[in-house]
Amino acid sequence: MKEPVYRRILLKLGGEALAGPGGFGIDPRRAEEVAKNVQKLRDLGIEVAIVIGAGNLWRGQDGIERGMDRATADYMGMLGTVMNSLALMDAHERMGIVTRVMSAMEMRAVAEPYIRRRAIRHLEKDRVVILGGGTGNPYFSTDTAAALRAMEIEADVLIKATKVDGVYDRDPEQDENAEKFDHLTYIDALNRRLQVMDSTAISLCMDNELPILVLNMGQPENLVLAVTGESIGTIISS
Repeated sequence: MKEPVYRRILLKLGGEALAGPGGFGIDPRRAEEVAKNVQKLRDLGIEVAIVIGAGNLWRGQDGIERGMDRATADYMGMLGTVMNSLALMDAHERMGIVTRVMSAMEMRAVAEPYIRRRAIRHLEKDRVVILGGGTGNPYFSTDTAAALRAMEIEADVLIKATKVDGVYDRDPEQDENAEKFDHLTYIDALNRRLQVMDSTAISLCMDNELPILVLNMGQPENLVLAVTGESIGTIISS
């Protein structure tokens, strides 16, 4: 096995990573699959932080389209990310992985408040850190929260786990002739409006030169191959 090329990563998961049949809810077996993948990274000595969305529990856009206040819809989504974080924590700890959930929204009964230096200390002590509650503010996506937290904890890379094996110029599920990119610059990703992450998240990574790696986590070996330097998925960098 090759040595890892990253020391510390931030793994961004969509809420769909935990979804049950029909793409909704929380399936404990899916959480266990994520935990197994994370354990493989820890076996390589990699420090892992996770940000997860809430699309399996709540899609704020649905509420907004029905006239719901945007801030209210976003706060509901943030609460959903904490629920997903707790499910992931439980799966990790049942496998013997010491895990801490930290939330940008204060809820001390179930999660530690997010404090940057404390999060880094947990990572240094070989604990997995799950960062819930988004940024704590409405109008920001969990992609942006992932980019922000990755910078704060001094991660070497932001890994965006998706259902496809990289970034394409068109939706590969609708167009079999879609072209996959092995590498994109931040500017290309923004100009092409490829929707791999929102523009705020990409711009934040660009300004701080944090590489983004997009891969398909549905293939369990991809994460290990990616962190050991194999050409997996699409890398977005300068």
